[in-house]
Amino acid sequence: MGKILKSLTILRHAKSGWDATVERDFDRPINVRGQRGAELIGQWLKRQKLPVDRIIASPAVRVTQTLDIFQPAADLDALEPQWDRRIYLASAATLIDVIRDIGGDAAHLLISGHNPGLEDLILMLVPESADDELRAQVEQKLPTSALARLELDIDDWHALDTGSARFAAFIRPRDLDPALSPAMDED
Repeated sequence: MGKILKSLTILRHAKSGWDATVERDFDRPINVRGQRGAELIGQWLKRQKLPVDRIIASPAVRVTQTLDIFQPAADLDALEPQWDRRIYLASAATLIDVIRDIGGDAAHLLISGHNPGLEDLILMLVPESADDELRAQVEQKLPTSALARLELDIDDWHALDTGSARFAAFIRPRDLDPALSPAMDED
């Protein structure tokens, strides 16, 4: 592999509250457990010193609330997310289009949104033979607040394509605090 030219950080929104009295799925807030997960993952990113120079995200309430906690914890609060409604419940193919459209000159892009699109995006970008352990974890589940860092040998986001990435990192809240492990019946 050549010099790493781009990195893509994929952050799933924090655990949301199904008990919230909201009329639309779009308006569901995160819960206390989700707040803790978003903070832990943000702190982890800061400790790893992994740069991010642009954030694109779904404008759904659970994503905006996740970033409200994640960004200060990651020392990224100076970045203003670019909200793109196409990310809300998007397919992996749509997410690739969004990244190609608005990745711009960012070397280190972070996208935050929803499953199953984000999980499918990771599995589409990372070839099956590469980084099998991390890929297997994502295949099993991309849980809430999980973060995947992918490296790409591309110099322009328009070149983003299936099989073009490899894992640099994958972290879940439960990896940082076992108390955040999901209950057996939880999704």
